[in-house]
Amino acid sequence: MDHHSPPFEPPLPVAMHQEAVPAPPWYAAQAECAGPMAMAALAVGRLDALIAGMPRGWQAGAIRRIALIEVEAMLWAQGTPIRREEIGRDVMQARADTDLGAMHLARWALRRLEGRGQLDDTRDFLGLRKADMSRLAEPMALRPAGDEFDEASEEFARKLEEFDGLHPLARPPVARILWRLAELSPADDLTEAAVWTGRSMAACCETLTFVPLGRHGRRIWNDSGDPVDRMTRHLEAVAEGAAEARVQLLRVNSWAEEARSRTSRIKGSNSLRVIAALAAQPLMTTAMVEEHAGISRDTAERLLSRMLAMGLVREITGTRRFRLWTAAA
Repeated sequence: MDHHSPPFEPPLPVAMHQEAVPAPPWYAAQAECAGPMAMAALAVGRLDALIAGMPRGWQAGAIRRIALIEVEAMLWAQGTPIRREEIGRDVMQARADTDLGAMHLARWALRRLEGRGQLDDTRDFLGLRKADMSRLAEPMALRPAGDEFDEASEEFARKLEEFDGLHPLARPPVARILWRLAELSPADDLTEAAVWTGRSMAACCETLTFVPLGRHGRRIWNDSGDPVDRMTRHLEAVAEGAAEARVQLLRVNSWAEEARSRTSRIKGSNSLRVIAALAAQPLMTTAMVEEHAGISRDTAERLLSRMLAMGLVREITGTRRFRLWTAAA
């Protein structure tokens, strides 16, 4: 043995790694970011109020509409470009020719953004079973396994408690750091932490299950810099993402008004029912339109074809079976 070589030192446990994230600079950053915080809170509040004011049957559809946009942005930021329509097709069991691993992640992200999974139970939130992860294929084997995962999860929660005094909208930048240090996700995965923080920001909302960042999340989901810079960029992304989500939902309302006007010469109220169904849900099969509108299959097919010719709806599958319809908003 070489007596001059340093003694063997095992890897630092997670708890020691995370001591490198002191809380005071983040509280100071929140104090400096009063302006961006106010703008972010206003934008989120307006979006939450818009959805809260929708008919009850429309709220879940509005959440899914903006969640599809959010998952699309996350996957593009992670280097796996999948369009929101393709994610929606897959969730509804239509054919979608794409990377199966990426689509599995997309399905998980969409369901979590819609409210599934407990934030305070990381194993439940990630949908993990307590198994020997070392035997599993990539990328699942690239995170702690068994008791080691539970210890990492508990340490993440313990360290996050030091930042409970931060507003829910201001906490995600440091939460993402703690998540990465705990190695709760594979090193190249940003979606899981982004989904968790998106959900956590909606803690004070009435109807929102997550706070959307959309395309603006790409510049902060894997960011760097000091606490003030990170928090400022984050809050700006929150304000811009929530504002754009609100515009998207208002655009659907405008589409419904235009569609009602342009179909006013069609006799009866069936066209109004079809318009209401498509405004309430981002994607619908013909059978779903039939059910939601309370009309026959033949009537649904005839009206959808007519509205397609008028440019009021789009069919996104390009097939003759299991066709999916969406408002051309």
